[in-house]
Amino acid sequence: MAEISKEEIIKETFVPDQAEQELISAIAEKGEDGLAEFFMQNRERLHRMISMRLDQRLTQRVDASDVLQEGFVDAAKRLSEFVAKPPMPLFVWLRFLIGQKLAAIHRWHFNAQKRDPRKEDAVSQRMPGADSQVIAREFSASMTSPSQAVVRAEMSDKLAKVLEMLEPMDREILVMRHFEELSNNEAASELGVAKGTASKRYVRALAKLNKAMAANSNAIPEV
Repeated sequence: MAEISKEEIIKETFVPDQAEQELISAIAEKGEDGLAEFFMQNRERLHRMISMRLDQRLTQRVDASDVLQEGFVDAAKRLSEFVAKPPMPLFVWLRFLIGQKLAAIHRWHFNAQKRDPRKEDAVSQRMPGADSQVIAREFSASMTSPSQAVVRAEMSDKLAKVLEMLEPMDREILVMRHFEELSNNEAASELGVAKGTASKRYVRALAKLNKAMAANSNAIPEV
């Protein structure tokens, strides 16, 4: 497994660009109503984040909408603190709080005091990582038609094996860019790495997947 240099893991100080600053100012002016409006605009993306990370054993017991609501309530309580000194983009902050709620649910259900040390990495400590099987199913579904069920299953199995060989951060950035629709800068902010590092990791992970899928003559499109 490739090591990450100290330069790569140092988190860049967040400086909002003009668009982000205008968004934060608007939220500060409207308060909770403004946050609720922003939340509803991004609800689908946040719901997708939960779907990719919710342990499959909990899908019948945990409602993603409840996780979203709990995360929003937490964000509303902390809104004044955020607008006073934003530590990250607004969407990344909201996603982070909802991810923490999801992590708490996993701990409660699975007694996380007995966590697998092999999974202790910078990503999983913030929120549950996306499941390789789920990522593979989503990717294969996007590249095949409903009538190609056999092809889709074979492709999904192959992708899952490749994804398991990737470093956790590489899997995460694929999910963030493709399914959660985060920009490179947002992904870098969430992962706590330099923007250039996030970009390089995304390109590298995508190249590995495309190489593995070459035999199926299907390439995963860049975002």
